[in-house]
Amino acid sequence: MLPDNIKVLYIARDCVEPYVEIITVKNCKRRLSLSSSEDSEAEEPEYQEEDAALVLSGDSQLLDELHLQRLATQLPQRTQGYSWQLVYSTAIHGSSLRTLYRKMADLDSPVLLIIKDMHKKVFGAFSSDSFRVSNYCYGTGETFLFSFNPDFQVYRWSGENSYFVSGDLKSLQIGGGGGGFALWLDADLYHGASFSCPTFHNAPLSTEEDFIVQDLEVWTVQN
Repeated sequence: MLPDNIKVLYIARDCVEPYVEIITVKNCKRRLSLSSSEDSEAEEPEYQEEDAALVLSGDSQLLDELHLQRLATQLPQRTQGYSWQLVYSTAIHGSSLRTLYRKMADLDSPVLLIIKDMHKKVFGAFSSDSFRVSNYCYGTGETFLFSFNPDFQVYRWSGENSYFVSGDLKSLQIGGGGGGFALWLDADLYHGASFSCPTFHNAPLSTEEDFIVQDLEVWTVQN
């Protein structure tokens, strides 16, 4: 029986033989963060003060002032001082995961995904990396989920696995393990699902585990 602060990693990559390594949880988080993003140098993400502001360079159809105030205090310190620009919106660009990937093809910055379902519930995710097609999970422990249903809830990385973000042309997934995704969207960005998962120990973000997307926006840091 291993202590709680010890993790056993089974590591398998295309270029090396599989091997097992035993490290502390603290080192595990540091290693995953550093290997996934050059911008994440701290062992734990640093967050903004209560009076921090989330400034948008345009109007959001999904976020009001209270939403912005709540989210601002949860964002990593490295995003402070920058405004956020709209990269993708179903109201403007239509409902297509392919289009979302295309709009983000040249980005290398964190993103905010905002969803409103048919029950008018608003929820989403902060991703340390922009969304892209990948054969592997990507992102860092900065990635988190949030929901305003009915109160503001934030779900951060549990440290149990590193299934932060993955996606192909058929779907986009955030979080995983245990048979379900924390947030799943189909190719048309119309059908979605949200389940509790080990990555974030989250509750389902919507009022129903399977939901219909009414509107969706993706914002990114404007350098």
